[in-house]
Amino acid sequence: MTLSSPVFRAVATCVVPEASRFDAAQWDEMAAIVARAVAARPRVMQRQLALFLILLEWFPLVRYGRRLSRLGPARRTKFLDRLQRSRLLLLRRGFWGVRTLVLMGYYGRPAAAAEIGYRADVRGWEARR
Repeated sequence: MTLSSPVFRAVATCVVPEASRFDAAQWDEMAAIVARAVAARPRVMQRQLALFLILLEWFPLVRYGRRLSRLGPARRTKFLDRLQRSRLLLLRRGFWGVRTLVLMGYYGRPAAAAEIGYRADVRGWEARR
């Protein structure tokens, strides 16, 4: 299971709907940002993430008869919303971890920073004067 997989993209387009308009290069840029962050984590955490993405893909089969990446946007959103509010702490943590990676990948792109007017500078507030 990779970060360019259909399940990661399915989650990403629910978390950040603007990502549905990405071209292949933008998806690659987002996946590279997330991959660098994941690579810095211990192997056990990397395996947990891969397993959680596999589970995310197949869990909806029980309720909807389709995998997550094959669900329409409304059902996908409903499923992920239920997951983020699950009584099981492990499921909530897993979803919020993936959600955090999606947001980091999306907003970590220079184009996204420019779109929202983010102008961080190592000089801090002095740079704005």
